[in-house]
This record gives sequence, C-alpha cells and structure tokens, in this order.
Amino acid sequence: MERLQKVLAQANIASRRKSEEMILEGRVKVNGKVITELGFKVNKTDDIEVDGKPIKLAEHLYFLLNKPTGFLSTVKDDKGRRTIMDLLEPAHKEIRLYPVGRLDYDTAGLLLLTNDGDFTNHMTHPSYHIEKEYLVRVKGIVIRKKIVELRKGVTIDKNYHAKPKAVRLIELNKDHQSTLLSITLVEGKNKQVRKMIEALGYQVKNLTRVRYDFLTLDGVERGTYRPLKIHEVKKLYAHSIAKRID
Repeated sequence: MERLQKVLAQANIASRRKSEEMILEGRVKVNGKVITELGFKVNKTDDIEVDGKPIKLAEHLYFLLNKPTGFLSTVKDDKGRRTIMDLLEPAHKEIRLYPVGRLDYDTAGLLLLTNDGDFTNHMTHPSYHIEKEYLVRVKGIVIRKKIVELRKGVTIDKNYHAKPKAVRLIELNKDHQSTLLSITLVEGKNKQVRKMIEALGYQVKNLTRVRYDFLTLDGVERGTYRPLKIHEVKKLYAHSIAKRID
C-alpha cells in the first residue's frame, strides 16, 4: 500500500505537495469516502476520485538512458540548463519520470528513469548494494602502487573511507600520458570516483558509467534510451533484495 498523495502524484494528477493540499481541502475520495488524512494509504483495488472524477493509476515505466555529458540528472533546472528531460520523446516528457540516483553534469553513461517510487528506493537505498561500474580516463600514468592503494580504499570528504568493490587497469597510454581504469562501486557518494582519483594525486579526464548491476549500454547510443523489459525489472528487484545489508 502507498500513501494517497504519492498515488495521486504518480497518476499525474498533481505534484506531491499539491496533492497534499487537495487532500486537506477535502477534494479526494477513496471508495466513496472523503479523505483528509495525509497518512492515509491505498492499494491498487481502491476507487479514488478527485473533484468527483475517478483517476486512472499511472502505469509504471522504466527506461535505461545513455546520458551525454552536459546534461543535469534532474527533471528541471531553474537556471535553464539542459536536463535529461530534453533527451526524451514528447510523449515521455508528459509522464512524471524521475532519475534513479544521478550522474554528475560532466559524467556520461547509464542512468535509469522511472515513475515507480518503490523501485527507486530499492535501487538507491544504502542497504541495497547495487554494483555500478565506471570507466575513468585519468590524466597521467597511474603506477601500480597507486592502483593497489585505490583497491584498499582512500579517504575522501575529510574522514570518509571510500573503498571500491573492484579496480581494473584497462590501458596505459604513454603517448597521450593517460590511464584507463574500471572502477566498480556499491556506494553513491557525490562525485565519489573523481574524489578517489584526486586522493591519489591525479585528475579525471572523462568518466562514464557503463554498468548498473547486470545492465549495460549495449545497443543504446549516447543521448538515446530504451525501455527496460519486465524480466530486467524483476531481476533488478531480486538482486537488490539478495544483496541487502541490514
């Protein structure tokens, strides 16, 4: 069961805050009864009316987006900067889709979008250790000693010990003085990969998330997206529950 205002928002009736106002104003009925309690919960079989008109519960949708750099992982921006919504088709822009977690403005790669709040919670809550793999191009040659140091974990944000799940050396480019690394995380600290690389004394040239659990960017070009198949959604749920740490 879910809170009434959340269901109204998911049905594209109004924002969560506006839906709360509508409930307090006595404009919402559940099974013929006026509800003015914000904590009231409903299920899929309940009949919900707003201003005397029945609402249609929104279908849950799930998408995998290959985000380019230069786009914010948000629905809108007060400063008028480009967001991931600018990459969507007109029909999908009308749906209340939200990013599952985020990718920084200058980070590219795999980002999930959905209108399913429960799914978002499973994918982003700290207790669900979902693996995210990044390819990071580092300025300079990262020596073996530094890679070992990174695998053991480094201190970021003054006192946080950030330890990746895995680190692989993919390429040393001596001609261009750069190193390509694969870093897998089960955390989601702000700019974590960049901060870890900086803690080693290097700088990130570019960063791309290439894997989210078992999902990859195969077949999805930069700036495009595809719907997730139902078996993929179920598999993500199953993996998150199996990896949960209480």
